[in-house]
Amino acid sequence: MAAKNAANVAVWFEIPAANFQRAVGFYEKVFDTRLIKDKFGAADMAVFPYEGDVTSGAIMKGDGYAPGASGTVVYLRSNVDLDVPLAKVTGAGGRVATPKTALPPGMGYFAHFVDSEGNRVGLHSME
Repeated sequence: MAAKNAANVAVWFEIPAANFQRAVGFYEKVFDTRLIKDKFGAADMAVFPYEGDVTSGAIMKGDGYAPGASGTVVYLRSNVDLDVPLAKVTGAGGRVATPKTALPPGMGYFAHFVDSEGNRVGLHSME
């Protein structure tokens, strides 16, 4: 797992995929990045790039991983205005569920999208 920082409550996340290649392509397009593909036992795994002692996670396909729109919502940080990744969601095979929305002063903005696998995922940015 990526993070060892005791100050963080969350240290790792896994986003389930029904179609591994489609899910990896979706996140690579939306976030303009390359995920690191690997195996974890019998499961397929694609890790979001990270540096140092920070929280990260992966797209996972295997037994016990079932995509869905209900349940826990993972929020991914955007270092740019949320309108940038949200503009890529539909073209990558997902849909915007909650547009960019202001949080209380000083807390930034959030949005939700439904990815190519049917998972509801949150975005957060200070812009």
